[in-house]
Amino acid sequence: MDIASVCIIGGSGFVGRSVAEQTAARGIRVRVVTRSAPRARDLLVLPTLETMVADPNDDPALARCLDNMDAVVNLVGILHPTGRATFASTHVELPRRIARACRTAGVRQLLHMSALGASASGPSQYLRSKAAGEEAVRAAGAELPFTIFRPSVIFGEHDRFLNLFALLARVSAVIPLACAGARFQPIWVEDVARAFVSSLGEPRALGSTYELCGPRAYTLEELVRFVAATLGHPRRVVALPAGIATLQAMVLEHLPGKLLTRDNLRSMSVDNVCAGPFPQVFGFEPAPLEAIAPEYLAGAGSSRARYQRFRAYAGR
Repeated sequence: MDIASVCIIGGSGFVGRSVAEQTAARGIRVRVVTRSAPRARDLLVLPTLETMVADPNDDPALARCLDNMDAVVNLVGILHPTGRATFASTHVELPRRIARACRTAGVRQLLHMSALGASASGPSQYLRSKAAGEEAVRAAGAELPFTIFRPSVIFGEHDRFLNLFALLARVSAVIPLACAGARFQPIWVEDVARAFVSSLGEPRALGSTYELCGPRAYTLEELVRFVAATLGHPRRVVALPAGIATLQAMVLEHLPGKLLTRDNLRSMSVDNVCAGPFPQVFGFEPAPLEAIAPEYLAGAGSSRARYQRFRAYAGR
């Protein structure tokens, strides 16, 4: 299946930028849908890219965004409900709306971002809503070819995961940590983007659901210690008992930024690791955390960061 044009909903976000860049690098026409034009300003240097400011929750606006598009990538997701952006509206209703609009517009493939551990019986609203969103996409499968991705936690230069620990390590000698034993298998944002772009028009990807993980699993405490050591600021990490962790989350979820919520704690009660190896269909092996994260955590030069990105495009 030839894909000549792609609409990326959520294309100005952390993952979306990498997907947009790699898609454009293949000479594919890219349309990035964003609610804020300034957020997508840096992407305008890509020669095949256009931006469209629109609310994808508005059906007429969404129809205009999908006009004359071969494929659609949905990357919209939240970790914490805010105002009208609830788990249900963002993870369930929006995918259903996008799938419906794709069928109407004659889109040939929908690529959907879910989350590792998504399950109707998951311990958190986040994981249950992600599973419901997957079902909304699959329900359209008879008329709309789809591909679903379930990544573990995603790291990269502008992530809100390792960079948060870096901030804590810089300002505090002691880091109180909830769910210190929670297990993750982090994957580089460029490898996630590469999996998405490799799936465009790929017959084997149609109707498939892929778990995306890096080569190694870590506990949350191991990740925090790694970040602190990388910065040259080894810190004492204090694993919080479950009760105190819940109290911490109750406080933090009411502060600006919501660094941690009780729903986050429930998500971390199950391992966030892949059941098997990285999917061979993509033809590459994901980069190890240790090869990428130190460069941006330590403020490595942009030339080296660009090299890593071009390396991802070309293959290892």
